[in-house]
Amino acid sequence: MLNTKVMGHRGAALLAPENTLASIRAAAATGVTWAEIDVYPLADNGLVIFHDDTLERCTDGTGVTEEAGLDYVLSLHAGKGFANQFAGEKVPSLSEALTCFQELGLGLNLEIKYGGTDVDRVVPLIIEALRQHGFDNNQLMISSFNYEALVKCRALDANLHLAWLCEDIPADWAEKLAAIQAYSLNCDYQLLTESQARAVKAAGYKLLCYTANDPAAVAEHWGWGMDTIITDDPRLFL
Repeated sequence: MLNTKVMGHRGAALLAPENTLASIRAAAATGVTWAEIDVYPLADNGLVIFHDDTLERCTDGTGVTEEAGLDYVLSLHAGKGFANQFAGEKVPSLSEALTCFQELGLGLNLEIKYGGTDVDRVVPLIIEALRQHGFDNNQLMISSFNYEALVKCRALDANLHLAWLCEDIPADWAEKLAAIQAYSLNCDYQLLTESQARAVKAAGYKLLCYTANDPAAVAEHWGWGMDTIITDDPRLFL
């Protein structure tokens, strides 16, 4: 399923405003065949491509993201920190982003950015959006730090490729991955050890590492069995 050693992060976050359609297109323009974006649920069940718990860093809006409404978030300028060529760039809806990925032929790593416990409300909304777009499971990975969200994903669809996101890999990683029939473990390259990497690979899982923007920083990780690097600038690794 996963056919790339390089995956864009939040589209290509060093080349265009993160988690925007411009960033997704920038990732595709580098020649990368997969990119990661974040889906965030809103108060009115809207779904947007966004990373932070608050709106200030990436937009001209204010407030707590999950308390905002869809119309408000979609109206915000999302080009902060970049030059004028991204003036008017908006926060995209999940639907807009899925259409963009399909038009570009990109594989999608969709991270569920939700730290709450109400996965029975949030996860079905995301899965339904993917189904409505007819997204090919072979071009789709769903990842999350929220393990219960992944449990719900598996309950809704036996064929999804699920990736558990970890910073420091816990001792019970093998049991957790097996319980959700995970496809991969996606972890912080800076905290990964060689013994952990080799154990994950020996157990039959893909191993993805985030977020490196210097090839030298992960040079030894390839030898440990790392399958894919997630990066803000895919040009550095292609």
